[in-house]
Amino acid sequence: MARTSWLLSFVAGLAVLLGSFFARDSNLERLRAVVEEMSPGGDADAVGTSSAIVFWGSLSALLLVILLEAAAIAAVSARRGWARWLMIPLLAGHVMAMAVAYAFLVPEGDAGSYVVLLWGAQLLLAFVGLVALFMPSAGRWLKTRRTSL
Repeated sequence: MARTSWLLSFVAGLAVLLGSFFARDSNLERLRAVVEEMSPGGDADAVGTSSAIVFWGSLSALLLVILLEAAAIAAVSARRGWARWLMIPLLAGHVMAMAVAYAFLVPEGDAGSYVVLLWGAQLLLAFVGLVALFMPSAGRWLKTRRTSL
């Protein structure tokens, strides 16, 4: 159950990343306007570069966190008990990366967009998966490898 919840969480996160990638032109255009507001009279190339750094940096941070969580889930699937403890700070880091990316990837007043809904589903599924990793049955499953060696 934990692995399935985490995998569905990854699917939701990757759907957001793919959707943001395919809508990159509109996102970059909106970000250019935001950067121009923050530094009026700036060079057009600098504004474009800053917008691109913010956009691609946000997507890269989210992808990196998803990949680290996937590696930790792979370790849990290999019955490494320590990996479930690693999932706690990874999920906290994921929430922080999501909060930063929210400021850049979600337009103001668009709180009901697919991005917000998928991120909500992603966090809910990840939290359910994390709780399932600490259930007594998961602990017994992780310990059976050590006792059978």
